[in-house]
Amino acid sequence: MDAPLTDMTTADVQPAIRRAVAHLCGQHGWAILHEMPLPNRRRADVMALCPAGRLTCIEIKSGLPDFRSDLKWPEYRPWCDAFYFAVPAFFPRDVLPDDVGVMVVDLPAPPVRTSMIADAAILRPAPSHPLPAARRRSLTHRFAMLAAQRLNRMEDPTLATVLQTALRSD
Repeated sequence: MDAPLTDMTTADVQPAIRRAVAHLCGQHGWAILHEMPLPNRRRADVMALCPAGRLTCIEIKSGLPDFRSDLKWPEYRPWCDAFYFAVPAFFPRDVLPDDVGVMVVDLPAPPVRTSMIADAAILRPAPSHPLPAARRRSLTHRFAMLAAQRLNRMEDPTLATVLQTALRSD
């Protein structure tokens, strides 16, 4: 799609891109977490753990205003081996930095149904910036802990609430 989908709001676009990116990552064998907190108090939209142990950060941008208003994305780079922007097909890609990867999502025409998964592709692979071994180990541990905690909350929400309350009182 070449023109912006004016009927879609940011509230429609963000989840559609997120879902398409999750599907694309799955096709590559990448395990992902949404909204992963980083040690610098930032939160990655998507963090992917690749089969070789590489950590890839994916920042979702719903449109040009979203990109222009976000000046914090360079703060994610020290916490990943590769960095991507995931943008809708109508996004003007010439404004994106040359030293990042680009994922493009071809959003369906409105109304967007939650059962639909938009097509997504890696248009430009991200350059590799290998993390130091100690940082990779720490981030991989953080990734695993967060994934296990989220799984625990899904499997037993009541127990998860009790445990979270107990941990806060310590």
